[in-house]
Amino acid sequence: MAYEFKRNDRTVQTAVRRIARREIEKTLDAMEDGARSDRIHAARKSCKKLRGLIRLVRPAFPAYARENEALRDTARLLSGPRDAAVLIETYDAIMDAFDDEIDRPAMGRIRHGLTLELKDKRAEEALRDRTELFRQNMRAVLERAPGWKVTQGGFDGLSDGLAKTLHRARKALEAAQADPDAASMHEWRKRVKYHWYHARLLEPCFPEVLRGHRKAAKRLADLLGDHHDLAVFAERLSKDADGLGAAESRDLAIGLARRRKASIEAEAFPLGSRLFAEKPKALSRRWDRWWTIWRDMPAEAARPD
Repeated sequence: MAYEFKRNDRTVQTAVRRIARREIEKTLDAMEDGARSDRIHAARKSCKKLRGLIRLVRPAFPAYARENEALRDTARLLSGPRDAAVLIETYDAIMDAFDDEIDRPAMGRIRHGLTLELKDKRAEEALRDRTELFRQNMRAVLERAPGWKVTQGGFDGLSDGLAKTLHRARKALEAAQADPDAASMHEWRKRVKYHWYHARLLEPCFPEVLRGHRKAAKRLADLLGDHHDLAVFAERLSKDADGLGAAESRDLAIGLARRRKASIEAEAFPLGSRLFAEKPKALSRRWDRWWTIWRDMPAEAARPD
């Protein structure tokens, strides 16, 4: 797997440069064949993975502010088509979850209207321009990546970024538990995804343990992603809803979205409480010990079964 640290990485700086280069090259290759919805989604995910990578080394990465802003703004270039596609995916998920409670033909006007909106966005000539600008921006990051400096070596270059991200995830969890509105849940989701990326990057230092941690973080990130999509879907149907079917159908769909959000919260909060039970500095010290043992062990012993 390219998106992880390897024992043959000479330094953390070498690893960060390698991971960034591979991720950007993969994204540029995929985007050469056009701006299909799945490729747009993958390209935006790559930007988030790169932001997660540099966030892990943030305190030791002088170029963090510049590169984080560049990657954030580059991903936003492709947000419109992806957001429109997510609305349709969310509608389909709601219909599947509550299939025995709804009259699908009566609800069909909602999906029809959302599909027309998606086609309009993709038909825009501006999308072609944004896609080309996305490629240009990613090539610029790729050109800068070989010169990235990480000023601390070993786990010292990772520990503060790991602990700070976990601290923010814990604080965001507390805020979401106190008031699980769309904004607080979305903020928690962002922090969870960064921690998931960090677990992915560091999994090789103790895969037998960190694989489960990484999977739990991914599950939580997926749940919170669905929660966010449902919130956006309900908001879209609650205003400017011309062309999206009868008011009764929209109201029913909004109600079903809220029910699904409540069931997600019932799973996400206990999972998050367990995942983030350990204090950030304690977790960082424990992973530091695993890292040190992993880096020092013979190559044969470092290979997982």
